[in-house]
Amino acid sequence: MAGQLVFPFFQPRSSRSSTKGRVRALATLPRIAPAAVRVPELAHEPSLFVFPPGAPQIFVHEGARQTLERRLATAANQPVVLSITDNRHSMIRHARAGGVLRVRLHHMFLGSPPAVQEALVHYLVNGNRQASNLVGQYIDANLTRIKPRRRTAMQLLTRGKCHDLLDIFRSLNETYFDGAVDAVITWGRSSKRHGQSRKSIKLGGYNAVERLISIHPALDRPWVPRYFVSFVVFHEMLHHVVPAPRGGGRANLHPPAFREREATYRFYERALAWERSHISRMLRA
Repeated sequence: MAGQLVFPFFQPRSSRSSTKGRVRALATLPRIAPAAVRVPELAHEPSLFVFPPGAPQIFVHEGARQTLERRLATAANQPVVLSITDNRHSMIRHARAGGVLRVRLHHMFLGSPPAVQEALVHYLVNGNRQASNLVGQYIDANLTRIKPRRRTAMQLLTRGKCHDLLDIFRSLNETYFDGAVDAVITWGRSSKRHGQSRKSIKLGGYNAVERLISIHPALDRPWVPRYFVSFVVFHEMLHHVVPAPRGGGRANLHPPAFREREATYRFYERALAWERSHISRMLRA
């Protein structure tokens, strides 16, 4: 609702009706910690609130911050100063100086599960390696909570010579995701030099931090069918909504849940068959 400052731990009212499917899809796309709110994302409509220059970029639930700060101080047996950030690169920073443990944490850790906060405490206080691995897994699973860079700085090219990526993205979003995928899409750059042939080709990619899908320009050809370009886009959109579990120190980008949803694409078998029969031509494109 325009002009209303809504914190995520309250249930906001909406003037629009939403389907159960959209609610389920949005539940898989966390954007901010339960105890923090990012100022640029308060509302999609103009707000009546005017924030002065130098105002904080996030508002933090002070009770949640103090609770975690006290927990750290008890475990470390020394004073702790805890700051909550909205950094893009450094999720955790800590240092001891003058008998004080100073900690800077990304807001994703506020309201995180008890097991994660327990591991965080063990890592910050004792440097526990096992705890560090658990914290790392939590960060990997919550990359979408990291603030993307300003999209106005990105040069997005969606309309190609043969295929319109934005049109394809919107169609897939409504058909398979109830419109819940809020990523952006662009044609990428070709890494092929003139006169050289490729040995491999990555048809698409997804950057979870930027929420950016990029599609290889080799697919923007009149002999590449729309259903195949759509399949590549659909694959990358799934990376936006299906978590990548971590095991053995590596993230599994295509777990069983991912493959199951991928197979729901209407032209799944047809797209795979087309790729097998045209891969050599795409390498030359």
